[in-house]
Amino acid sequence: MKCIGDAGNMMAKRRTYLDANILIAAWSGDGQTRRWARAVLDDPNRIFVTSDFVRLEVLPKPGYYGKTTEIAFMEAILGVAENIAVSPSLVRRALAMASLHDLAPLDALHLAAAEYSADELVTLEGPEKPMCRQTEVSVVSL
Repeated sequence: MKCIGDAGNMMAKRRTYLDANILIAAWSGDGQTRRWARAVLDDPNRIFVTSDFVRLEVLPKPGYYGKTTEIAFMEAILGVAENIAVSPSLVRRALAMASLHDLAPLDALHLAAAEYSADELVTLEGPEKPMCRQTEVSVVSL
């Protein structure tokens, strides 16, 4: 997809898979972390990609505690993101990546979804974490 920048130049939008911690930080992070997360969410040069795995990480707790404003915030972001369907091949890929890089299960699922559909995965995980050290998916660690 293309967009026209302020100077009239054509610029490709980055397909960005949002790790759940970006959404959580945008809602409830400390000042600096919230600013970083919101800068990603407000970037007009990104197309957001997500999966049901992200939904499982960000919606149940606020739902259980009746935090309707937080749910509305999360659903507004998730509602404009392209959803990557869970499939047996995606899970097989996540298993292979987890075994190769010692990834946490949900991190492997996020990376597999991002590999199928995004230019990058944006996370708050530290650069020393296996998610950031693997080489199949470009990871931006804020």
